[in-house]
Amino acid sequence: MYLSNKLKSKVLEWREKNYECDFPLISEILDYNYDTQTKSMRFLRKAQFEALETYWFLRIVEDTPHIFELYKRYFKGKEFLKSIDLLKLFKDFPDEFIEDSFIESIVNKIINDEDFTSKYKLETLRETILLKYPSYILALAMGAGKTILISSIIATEFAMALEYPDNNFVKNALVFAPGKTILGALKEISDTPFEKILPPRLYKEFITTVKFTYTRDGEKDIPIIKGSSFNIIVTNTEKIRIQKQSITKGLIKDLFLNEIQEDVIKQEVANRRLQTIASLPNLAIFSDEAHHTYGMSLGEELKKVRKTVDYLAENTNLILVVNTTGTPYFKKQILKDVVYWYSLSQGIKDGILKEVKGNIVAFDDVEDEVFIKEVVKDFFANYKEVRIFDGSSAKLAIYFPQLTDLQNAKPIVEKTLIEIGLDPSIILEVHHESKPEIAELFDYKINDPYLPYRVFLLVNKGTEGWNCLSLFATALARELRSSNNFCLQAASRCLRQTPGNIYKAKIYLSKGNVKILDAQLRETYGENLRELNLISSDLRKEKIVIRKTEIPQFVIKKKVKRIVSFKEKIDFSSINFKIPEVFYKTPTLHYYEIKDSPDIKGMLIRTGEIELQVDEEFTDIYSLSVELSSLYRLPLMMTYEKLKNIYPDGNIPETHVQEIKKQLETMIEKYEINEEEIEVALALVKINNFNREKKEGNIIYTTEIVYHKDKEDLLLKYEQFKIQNQNWYNLDFGFHYTPYNFDSKPEKNFFIQILSMLNENPDDVEDIYFTGAITDPNKTDFIFEYKGKDGRWHNYTPDFLIKKKNGKILIVEIKAEPYREPEKEKAIKEIEGLNPDRLKYEILITDRDEIGFENINKVKEEIYESDKK
Repeated sequence: MYLSNKLKSKVLEWREKNYECDFPLISEILDYNYDTQTKSMRFLRKAQFEALETYWFLRIVEDTPHIFELYKRYFKGKEFLKSIDLLKLFKDFPDEFIEDSFIESIVNKIINDEDFTSKYKLETLRETILLKYPSYILALAMGAGKTILISSIIATEFAMALEYPDNNFVKNALVFAPGKTILGALKEISDTPFEKILPPRLYKEFITTVKFTYTRDGEKDIPIIKGSSFNIIVTNTEKIRIQKQSITKGLIKDLFLNEIQEDVIKQEVANRRLQTIASLPNLAIFSDEAHHTYGMSLGEELKKVRKTVDYLAENTNLILVVNTTGTPYFKKQILKDVVYWYSLSQGIKDGILKEVKGNIVAFDDVEDEVFIKEVVKDFFANYKEVRIFDGSSAKLAIYFPQLTDLQNAKPIVEKTLIEIGLDPSIILEVHHESKPEIAELFDYKINDPYLPYRVFLLVNKGTEGWNCLSLFATALARELRSSNNFCLQAASRCLRQTPGNIYKAKIYLSKGNVKILDAQLRETYGENLRELNLISSDLRKEKIVIRKTEIPQFVIKKKVKRIVSFKEKIDFSSINFKIPEVFYKTPTLHYYEIKDSPDIKGMLIRTGEIELQVDEEFTDIYSLSVELSSLYRLPLMMTYEKLKNIYPDGNIPETHVQEIKKQLETMIEKYEINEEEIEVALALVKINNFNREKKEGNIIYTTEIVYHKDKEDLLLKYEQFKIQNQNWYNLDFGFHYTPYNFDSKPEKNFFIQILSMLNENPDDVEDIYFTGAITDPNKTDFIFEYKGKDGRWHNYTPDFLIKKKNGKILIVEIKAEPYREPEKEKAIKEIEGLNPDRLKYEILITDRDEIGFENINKVKEEIYESDKK
């Protein structure tokens, strides 16, 4: 039995006991993330939440044990030997012989006898035993969200430390980012919606306390206060333990007086960052993509990382090390540090990865040209019209071992695209000789829905870490001679799931690569190709049919901003700059001391200040002239002369540049922005954008929806509902399409109760529509925009619309309190304010499966009494 399986059952017992422990705050945090009544996640995915639960079970219930101590605690005798893969050596020994002393002798042999360890492939076990600090691996399949998990652990640790400051909770976090993606990893962590992980009172204290930083090239130290708390530092091992030989004299200028001291000073600078981190109390270390050090390179790379972590463990209060990975195996051995495991096949079942059942295709002994042609033809036969949620078209990646292979194949791809009626400009080749702008596009802008590229020809690109949301198929164009995990990394790139997707992924292989892929799956995931090719997703598809095609549009007032052009030509002669009046405040350095006063102990007192002298920076007049003429399409020499009139010495202070641009924009702007109210007619269903089919001689309009099998009971089919409730349902309210696919039980309960109420007394109600599920702008106009906390514009579709015959509209939104978003509500409230006589917006709050009498009564009053007010 694996340790992760044992822990899973123990954590489930702990959940059922409401997370009983000495720190009740953890129950509040975990309950906030998991709705025990509906048994559904609020924000975190199932895998993330279960891993977070496991983490806190180890921290609080088991008191953060060393991993090997955990094995000894949970397994005894032969079961212990089996758990660490040693039973095969002693399977014939009687049970009574395998006592603690015998096991201790075996452990000592693993530590001290390298030949024994090597012979029986016990390297990973030995590494685990030798660790001097608690270290756990959380193994989650790709796409499960390992960075969000790391953020969740850090946030909940900091919240616990703020609540229980005298206990041993984490107060500082060091995050090792994979490779050189430090800034990207920092952004991912800092962009985490922590308000969805921590309850409001904890979130406010956390977000005002936490400090994010990262290690920068060329800096001798890390910009944090030594000994401080609540820092999240993102780095990689190279950035915090610089090799002394790589330190240039520029980094250490003025630090030594002669050549004899240089070597000593270099070593001191090399360790300065590490010493700063070592000063931080209650430190936890997080390593993303842990297989780089634990699985795929148990040699020099592991020694470097271990040396760094060992140093920190010896020089500060290192609480524990947390590693995340998607590949928990090393050469078919599961890594012993794995405490939680969420497999590739489980990810497919739960819908976080695309299904590939029946879509792993091997070509027998094909010529290269035939293989390439068939892959391109087959891909566009299946995915030509496929788009994901943001409108991006489905994409294909073809991997080549060498640039010459790519260059030979490109004309074949181009010719094939022309044959099937597509423009060959949709091809993008990416490799080590690509221009910098192509590499940047591929690495950072690949998910822009406006990119025209659909076929990527790749050499040494697009494997691990490449997250192209609209990638639906991968093809390996040559048989491989080695097994360095390239086959697995390349083939699996297309598996990441996207919201609302109903299409499978597809993997094209040559016959020789099938065996390699199968071997790599076994070595890194403990699964085989046959299992992956058979596993079905727990996602379900359903065709919905529009029942009511003649739904009248409803009219509301909205505010819109319009840009109005003056249509006048720019008179360049009238452009004249003035030297800006820039108020510059001299920066001041303040000094503080902590002193006791009669009323307050430890009061912060200002003891002095000095003004800092800062040298003004300048830009030359010609550079700014070039920039302005390019940006604003002005004659270059005229711009230069105009600037020369006020800056005759040719130097412009940097503080003036922005003001000069503002002056220019004011002089040449030939437009203004007006805000006005307009009436717009909104179509609830844009019927022409649905699929048109013939059924029994009639035209019907359909589309497909995707839902998880756990939400099957939230479907409500018209015919079935009509038969089951024929004793009272006779007015044909609702079901403008069938089936309705509700998001939650309160939504379904609300709809049924409103139908019952309306069938008793229809009054002048025209109809009720469930609108929360059709959110595609091509299929409905019932979408409102709002500006989120992130500063971006988002679409919002409320849950229900009740329309009266007199044209009045009631919009209803159903929410549990933790899911409320003030920005959404504010946007609809503004529209309600513009339409006081025709629109009402009601938010119904419930934390139960039923909507409740009070909420139904609110809607009842709006329906039956609004005309009387």
